[in-house]
Amino acid sequence: MAGHSKWKQIKRKKAVTDARRASAWTKIIREITVAAKAGGGDPNGNPRLRLAIDSARAVNMPKENIERAVKKGTGELDGAAFEELTYEGYGPGGAAIFIEATTDNANRTVAEIRHAFSRNGGNLGASNSVAWMFERKGQVYLDAGKLDEDTTLEAALDAGAEDFSRDGEQYIVTTTPGAFHAVQDALRSRGMAIESAELAMVPKNTVKVEGPDAEKILKLVESLEELEDVSKVFSNFDIDAAQLAEAEA
Repeated sequence: MAGHSKWKQIKRKKAVTDARRASAWTKIIREITVAAKAGGGDPNGNPRLRLAIDSARAVNMPKENIERAVKKGTGELDGAAFEELTYEGYGPGGAAIFIEATTDNANRTVAEIRHAFSRNGGNLGASNSVAWMFERKGQVYLDAGKLDEDTTLEAALDAGAEDFSRDGEQYIVTTTPGAFHAVQDALRSRGMAIESAELAMVPKNTVKVEGPDAEKILKLVESLEELEDVSKVFSNFDIDAAQLAEAEA
C-alpha cells in the first residue's frame, strides 16, 4: 500500500482536538447536504447519503445535526449552495495529489489550496494533470487484531471484493464503487465490525519519497486536509516506515 494509507493510520492514532473535531463535523455535514441534494433524503435509496451518515455516526455526530443537514440538502431548510470541485497537483518528490472539495466560494477555495501548495514545496496543476494516475475504488478497513486473516479474506472475496491486503494493524478490502455497500453489508452479516470505509481515488502506482521531501509531502497533505473546504486528499507517495514513525512521534 502507498505510504499515504499509513499516514492515515498515524493520524487516527493522534489525539483529536476539539477544533479538529469541529472541522471534521463541518466536512461531513457538507457531504450529507450535497448527497441529499443529489440523490434525495432517504439513505436506503441513496448510497452516497448512507455513507455520509455512517461517517457522521462514526464521529458521534448528534442525530439532530444529521437530520438538519439532510433537510438542507432536500430543500426543507434553507442553507448555503455548495458545489463540488476537484484540484490536482504535485508535491515534493514528484508525488501526485488529487483533492476533492465542497465549497460555497470557489475563489476562496482555490486560493487557499494554491497557498498550501506553494508554502509546502508543491505546485497546483491543471485539470487532468494527475487524475489519470488514480482509480475510483471502495475501501473498507477492518481491525486485523480482532479478525482472523484467512476468514476475513474468504468473506471479502465471497462478498465480491476485488482485492484484500493487510497494512499494519488493518485489513483493507478493495471493491468496485458499485459493490462498495454490498461488500460492507456482507461483512457485517458475518459479524465483522468495520472500522471505516470510503470511496477513494486509489493510485495505480506509487512514488518513493525520501529525506526532506518526505517531511514536506506530509506537511503539505496535512495542510490541505486542514482546510475547511477540502473534503479528501489522495496521493501516490510511498514513504519509508522509519520516517512515518518519526511523524507519529
